[in-house]
Amino acid sequence: MEQTRVTLANGIELDTVDTGPRDAPVLVFLHGFPESHRTWRHQIAHLSDRFRCIAPDQRGYRGSSKPQEVEAYTPDKLIGDIFLLADALGVERFTIVGHDWGGAIAWGTALAGQANGRVTRAVVANAPHPAIFQKLLYTDENQRRSSQYIRGFRDRTNDALVREHGLAALLMQEVKWDRPSEMEPEEREALLRDWQDREAAFGMLNWYRASPIDVPPLDAPYEPPRGWTPPPLPRLTIPTLVIWAMDDRALPPENLEGMDELIEDLALVEVPDCGHFVPWEAPEKVNAALDDFLGRTG
Repeated sequence: MEQTRVTLANGIELDTVDTGPRDAPVLVFLHGFPESHRTWRHQIAHLSDRFRCIAPDQRGYRGSSKPQEVEAYTPDKLIGDIFLLADALGVERFTIVGHDWGGAIAWGTALAGQANGRVTRAVVANAPHPAIFQKLLYTDENQRRSSQYIRGFRDRTNDALVREHGLAALLMQEVKWDRPSEMEPEEREALLRDWQDREAAFGMLNWYRASPIDVPPLDAPYEPPRGWTPPPLPRLTIPTLVIWAMDDRALPPENLEGMDELIEDLALVEVPDCGHFVPWEAPEKVNAALDDFLGRTG
């Protein structure tokens, strides 16, 4: 998939796939950690004959801009990049599609874009709704245990390991939810090369370090802190498809509980026997879910 360098109004430059008919409905695909636009390789190949498919390497990743300061990665800036990317490409209205961290940004983009009509539909794969995830981290032992890697990513004492050996060394130390055997060898080799870029490694880690999400240690009480309330987010009213791989070791199915109360027009597709990286671990099932949802809501 060929990429074009797109300069945003804020000065950030994103290497971006932009393929498909220019007069077709637009799908903006957002990858998660620690991948790239190629998270969506099977979906773009499947849909680009009838949709304009836009897939950036988000800030901090691969050849895109990689500011090194943590504050450059707060959620408002990452969400802002998506609207500025649409502006730069002359796109007024679009469907947002995201996985993992890209799904987190897709939630924010959908919530911000539904009010002015710019975001017409949302598709989120294995990325928890912001009103659910933080509560689970406080109250659910399974989710808290699964998220301890975030504490490792935020721990500055691990920076020396990353500087010496690259991101892969930290992933091997902290991550228990990766299933590399499920990925095509050539894709895995390409990722390993990407993870050797030290600036990109810290750019990717800064997504976690700038996030307001609180991950308590395992021995902290399993209850919300005194005075804590869920974020005051509006209901999502645009048609929304949530695809969830049920064997995700990082984000267990508890994240689905209560989602129907937060989304007015929700379609939920559960993918059994599949790990976290559902777009390429189960591409046929994801493509079928997208075909059904985009056809029904188009």
